[in-house]
Formats: sequence, C-alpha cells, structure tokens
Amino acid sequence: MKTGSGRTIAQIVLSSRPVSWINTAFPFGAAYLLTTRELDATLVIGFLYFLVPYNLAMYGINDVFDYASDVANPRKGGIEGALLAPRLHRTTLWAAALSNLPFLVFLVAVGNLASTAWLAVSIFAVIAYSAPRLRFKERPFLDSVTSSIHFVSPAVFGLALAEAKPTVAMVTTLLAFFLWGMAAHAFGAVQDIGPDREAGIRSVATVIGARATVRLALALWLLAGILMLTTTWPGPLAAALALPYLLNTAGWWNVTDDTSAATNVAWRRFIALNYVVGFLATMLLILAWVSS
Repeated sequence: MKTGSGRTIAQIVLSSRPVSWINTAFPFGAAYLLTTRELDATLVIGFLYFLVPYNLAMYGINDVFDYASDVANPRKGGIEGALLAPRLHRTTLWAAALSNLPFLVFLVAVGNLASTAWLAVSIFAVIAYSAPRLRFKERPFLDSVTSSIHFVSPAVFGLALAEAKPTVAMVTTLLAFFLWGMAAHAFGAVQDIGPDREAGIRSVATVIGARATVRLALALWLLAGILMLTTTWPGPLAAALALPYLLNTAGWWNVTDDTSAATNVAWRRFIALNYVVGFLATMLLILAWVSS
C-alpha cells in the first residue's frame, strides 16, 4: 500500500505523461548525436532533461491550470492526463521548477548563445501554453503552433548545442516535423470539443469545428510527408512515416461536433503509432549515420 507521499509522487509523475516522455527526449538526442557522433555527458544529461523534467513542466503546469475543465473531461485521470487534486497543485508546480532548474543551469553553462536562445524559446512555449494570462492554448491556431514547438524545439536546441551547420535538408526536415506537431495537436483537440466548449476554452477545434480540424490535420500530415520527399537520402523514406497517421485519421473525414468525442479511439491509436513510427525513424537515422 502506498503512503500519502508515495501517492503524491505517483500523481505528479503521472501528470508528466510517462507514455509521451520519449517524444521530446528522442528529438533532442537524435539531433545532438547525429551532429557530434559522440556519446558524452551533455547528451546524457540533455536526454534525461527532455525525458522527465521538461515533460513534468509542460504537462504538470497544464494539469494545474486546466483542472476546472479536466474535471468534466472523461479522458483525464489516466495516461492521457492526470486529474490533479487541488491540494497537489502547488506541489506539482514546485516539483516542476526544482526538477528543471539544475538541468537548465547545466545546459546553459555548456551551451552557446544560439542554444541558450532556443532553450529559452522552448521553456517559454512550455509555460505560455497553459499559464494564466498567456494561455496560448486558448488562442486558436497559436495553440497548435505552440504545441508543435514543444516537440520541435528540443531538436533545434540539440542541433544548436552541437553547433550544427544548417542545411536545406535539415531545415526542411524540421519544417516537416513542425507540421507533424501541428497536425497532432489539432487532431487531439477534436476529441475535447465538448468539454472545452462547456468550460469556455477556445481551441483550433472549437473555433473551426471537428470536420474542418480533422481535414486540416490530414493536410498538415500530407504536406509533412511531401516535404520529406524533397530531402536528401535517406530522408525521402521518411515520407512513408506520414501514411500511418493519414490512415488513422482519414476515417474521421466527415466527423461532426456531436460525434467528435468518438475520435478518442483514433487518438489512442495515435499514441501507439508514435512508438512504431519512432522505431522506424530510428532505423532511418541509423541508415543516415552509416551513409554519411
């Protein structure tokens, strides 16, 4: 049986979305390792930062300030988001701040001007998405942009930290990744149209509706795949990685606002797809490594 402190820790860890930790750590690690080709302390510490503390800040802050709407959302309380009791809010915010601080100090100390600037952008986006007054998550379209920054900025930071020289292929790949992130956020917002409207929360999905949002997500994933076709080998192979997302989402082409909650089935598949696609992306990165 867990003690009171054990339950508190478990809830705080759950609020960091362990199932999604790799989605931010992998982009950083891959970008840094492919550039430096070295397994060093900076890679390990940076990977650990984007694996746990970064996610605790991103999702923990969100769970604290979204509590009022999360109570009415049947998705919350599991792998798709903790339902943090108000008594845990202050503790969660402190845990996020204190777990992030030492990592940030280290990453700034070993970094350069460009990497520190991108790290600042990344942290600002994490805070601005959910924090009162800023609340970018309630600014339609900016919500999807900010959410995508959460996942792309660790990669850009890793490249800057490793002092990578920008190339057309690199920028194109990052842009494709950015479009992927926007599509993922937009599609994820569809299932929450009902609870969000009841709570008075504006999102890309509540503003343009379920059907238009699904079609927007499909267009963004398709464009991401097309962009990868223009990159250097083995980049074009990554275009195929857009197909699982397109197939998973296409069935909801004619979804309505009234049936939007049912897209949670596809959203749960999306979470699983990330692991499969992540494995395939890793294979492509290994191919890129040995080909260069």
